[in-house]
Amino acid sequence: MNGLAQSVSQINALNDMLNHQPANCDVLICPPATLIMACSPLLNGSGIALGGQDCHVNENGAHTGDIAAEMLVDSGAQYVIVGHSERRMDHKERDADVKAKAIAGWRAGLKVILCIGELIGERKAELTLQVIERQLQNSLPEGASAETLIIAYEPVWAIGTGLTPTTGDVEQVHTFIRDHLVKTFGQAVGNEMRILYGGSVKPGNAKELMGVSHVNGALVGGASLKAEDFAGIIAAYA
Repeated sequence: MNGLAQSVSQINALNDMLNHQPANCDVLICPPATLIMACSPLLNGSGIALGGQDCHVNENGAHTGDIAAEMLVDSGAQYVIVGHSERRMDHKERDADVKAKAIAGWRAGLKVILCIGELIGERKAELTLQVIERQLQNSLPEGASAETLIIAYEPVWAIGTGLTPTTGDVEQVHTFIRDHLVKTFGQAVGNEMRILYGGSVKPGNAKELMGVSHVNGALVGGASLKAEDFAGIIAAYA
């Protein structure tokens, strides 16, 4: 819940930076829904994709304040994030809700980024892998492919806190996720699916984190609000 009309200047700045130094990776921004339509024409032909932060399970109906996946597409989005930890916590979204939203995103033709991750109490109780397994088992929709689904691991306790798991911790969880994807979808699909890491990713730690086995990208939070910081993370792929 960050960004007003004036924030579009940061997107223009990021676009200019990438024009001078093209990204060696795929770049996606997911602004608040109020800015998606304003951002869409600015990003046409830029190489920067556009997504929404959430969607409703239904195509339309009496759901005041909610946004359908079809509305995101109509506004110019190509992606949608589902199951973000803040949605799970603030809105009490269950794994089944996340799965239904992922299916709704596909219905509209969106690529889905599905978030999973443990709370600090679960980490301290050494329940991380059990939590991740439960979320994967109950949130993953059937029939996923590397083109339609991306997994994002975000340890909830590391979001906006400045705390970051060790690279060993990140590798353990991402390897576990990879093994689960292979078991669920088969070798070809499971090995091709991207697994993003999210949790206090900054220009200063991006290169190290992005070098961890089975980390295929970053789900960037606060550092994405400033073009210079976001570009610094993108530069980790140079």
